[in-house]
This record gives sequence, structure tokens and C-alpha cells, in this order.
Amino acid sequence: MSHTQLRSNCLSFVELLAQGIALISPTMTAALIIPVMYGNTGEWSWLSYVLGTVMLLFVALNLNQFAKRSTSSGSMYSYICRGLGLTSGGIGGWSLIWAYLGISMAGITGFSIFAGKLLDMVGLSVPSVVLFAICGGVAFYLAYRNVQLSAMLMLVLEGVSMLLILVLSVIVLAEHHFVVDTAQFTVSKLPWSNVGLGVVVAIFSLVGFECATAFGDEAQNPLRNIPRAVIWSLIISGAFFVFVTYAMIIGTRGYHEPLDQIDAPLNVMAQMAHVGLLQIPLSVGAMVSFFALCLSCINAGSRVIFAMGRHGIFHGAIAGTHHKNATPHVAVAIMAVIAFAVPTVLVLCHQAALDIFNWAGTMAAFGFLVPYVLITLSAPFYLLRLGELRGRDWFLCACSLLLLLIPAVGSVYPIPPAPIKYFPYAYLAYLAAGALWVGSFHKRKPHVSISIREDLERMHAQFQLGEQ
Repeated sequence: MSHTQLRSNCLSFVELLAQGIALISPTMTAALIIPVMYGNTGEWSWLSYVLGTVMLLFVALNLNQFAKRSTSSGSMYSYICRGLGLTSGGIGGWSLIWAYLGISMAGITGFSIFAGKLLDMVGLSVPSVVLFAICGGVAFYLAYRNVQLSAMLMLVLEGVSMLLILVLSVIVLAEHHFVVDTAQFTVSKLPWSNVGLGVVVAIFSLVGFECATAFGDEAQNPLRNIPRAVIWSLIISGAFFVFVTYAMIIGTRGYHEPLDQIDAPLNVMAQMAHVGLLQIPLSVGAMVSFFALCLSCINAGSRVIFAMGRHGIFHGAIAGTHHKNATPHVAVAIMAVIAFAVPTVLVLCHQAALDIFNWAGTMAAFGFLVPYVLITLSAPFYLLRLGELRGRDWFLCACSLLLLLIPAVGSVYPIPPAPIKYFPYAYLAYLAAGALWVGSFHKRKPHVSISIREDLERMHAQFQLGEQ
């Protein structure tokens, strides 16, 4: 007997929030991305995170027009289908799969980097491929076994890691007697020409905040908890980035290398603040945080694949769920295998794990931007069909689209060095292939398109009735 139902009503608001924060991975930004930000905007790096958070809040408000009215597994895909049609929805889902795969690869490579640092401390050396297999294998098992267990584990792992970084940041500020660092507020030092680049980095640090929408079939009280999880994962992560960036600039000032050239800024902060004992737990925290990132992406990406498989866009076997665990085990396996295989091939081709991490994160960012644009465009058309469109909804849509132009343009101009300058073309080729596949699918099987629309309307009516 074929099973196609996920475990319903099993994820609380806190567990949905954990999925979103784990995918954003604040620890990843603190451990590796803030130095990149500093290279662009220097002392004013905290401002870029403020601007990036505000920009994505506009996207989140458009997204929540759907999330508070209806929900299902792989919701971003379903939302775009409701607003702009099945072909646009399929393209958005196709792009999300690219995004979640890229971030899961970043999680695996980030795990190997910090696991390697810890092993070096005790004189051991383990090949990166083995560390990839450990991270990917355990993440697969947990995602296959129980989504609730996965969520709780991610909550603990990322929560402990963030707490350690916050403690270190407070220690750093205490070392400086909590005096306001006026250098970070001196207008003459604001690099106006690079603020756009800084916002690009900030937005790419925050992508994934929409993760909770992928768990519509499994959430408790989804029309209330999913919108809250979307907003709060963004606010909590954005506030964390602003505070830690401010503290890190203070904590590394005076070091023999500038912040943008430091490859382990948290360890340097600990040294400079005379709490070197924190270096090991900080590295452990970073390692498990990258594992949580990989796990969160496998969970979220598999729900998008599952939803598209249920609609026939992918092979029907992908729409199956485990008879006992009620997880999309085939989709989970696909995500885990690809997330392990790609960085493994690159390492065997003599590429460094840190380079693979940077490439995977950059490539994934393109995959998020297209669904963000599509969901923003979808919102007013969806509300128009419901007869609930207001002037301020058009305003939210317009503001969001204008703000999304900043990371879209900043990703390709000024032209980055090779191989990064080729990444947009690789993504566009992938997107074009997906558009051709999805478009031809709906033309070849118009009867399936009708059943998909009926399925989407049935789910919408079901949740509307449940709220009344």
C-alpha cells in the first residue's frame, strides 16, 4: 500500500521557529560571513544587517498574506501556484530545490571545516570526504526518522551555539566597559559606495527565513504558527547579526590582522578577551550548527520535492512517505545524496572545503531570490481573487520588489572574479531547464493541471473552514 501522508499536527511554534533559525544559521554568519561583510562596509557593517533585515521583512509580509490564509507541505511552491499559476509555481519550487541543496552543501562543508579544526587540536587528521559522510549520513537518518526529533535537535544545537557567541560578545563588551564604540557610528567612515554590497551579504546571510512554510501539513495551528515563525526567525536572526557584528569589530580591533582577513574570528575574539578556554566550545558550537543547517535544508527541501512529486511534476515515487515514520523518505534520500555527492566530487578534484562552502552559499542565494520575487508578485493577485486586496498590499509589493533589486543587481555588478562570475549563468541554465520541464509538463498533461488546481483549492478551503 502506498503512503502519501505526512505526520500531521506534530510541529509546535517553537519547533517551526527552530527550523527557520537553523536554516538561517546565525552561527555560520558569525563564524565565517561577518569578516566578508567587514571587507565591504568596515566599521558600519552592523548597518548593512539592519537594512537587510528590514528589506526581507517586506518579503515576509507578502509571504504571510498566504501563510495566514492557507497552507500545505512545500508551501512556497503552493503559494506561488495560487497567485501566479501552476507554471510560475513550478519554477519557484524548482528554484527552491536549488537553494536548499546549495545551503545543505554549505552545511556539510562548514561541518567538515570546524570538525577538522577540532581534530587538529588533538593531533588527528580525517579526510574531508569522511566528515562529509558523517554529517550527511546522520542528517539523512534524522530527517528520515522523525521530523519532530529533527526540529528539537536543531533547536538545542543552534540555541546552545548562539548562546555561547552571545556570552562571548558580552564578555568582549565588558572588557571595554560597555562604552559605546563611536568609530562604528562616525558618518565620515560610512563607505556609501559599498553599502549596496553590504546589503547583498546581509540578505544572503538571512535567506531561509521562509523555511517554516514548507511544513504546512505537519504544523500545529499552521495559519497562526507559520506566519509567526517566519517573522520571528527573521527578527531574532537579524538582531543577533547586528549585535554580534558590533561586538566582533570591537573584539578584534588591535589584532595583527584586520577582521576581513581572519578565518576564525570567534576564536580571535576569545583570545583578545582573555577567555581562550571558550575556543573549543565555540568550535564545537560552530560544527554542530553547520550540521543543524544541513539537516534543516534536507527537511525543507524534501518537502518541496514531495509536494511537486504529489502533483506529478516529478516521479510518483517521490510523493511516497514512510509507512511508519510518515516522512518523505525518498525525497529526503535524494536531498542527502546530492548534498554529499557534489562537495565530495569537488574535493576529489582538489578543491578546498572552504572554497566549496563559499561557492555553495553563493550559488544557493540565487535560488532564493527568484521565489522571493515570485511570492511578492503573487500576493496582490491572490488577494484580488479573494476580494481582499487593499492599497497597502500594492505598496508592500512595490517596496519589496524595489528592495530585492539591490541583491539581484549586487550579485552581478560589479562583476566578481572567477569562478563566481560564472555562477549566475549556471543558475540561469538550471532555471531555464526547470521552466522548460514544468511548462511542457502542463502542456502535455492538461488533465493533471486541472487536478492540481482542485487539490490546491481543496487545501485552501479545508484550512479556511478549520479557522471558522
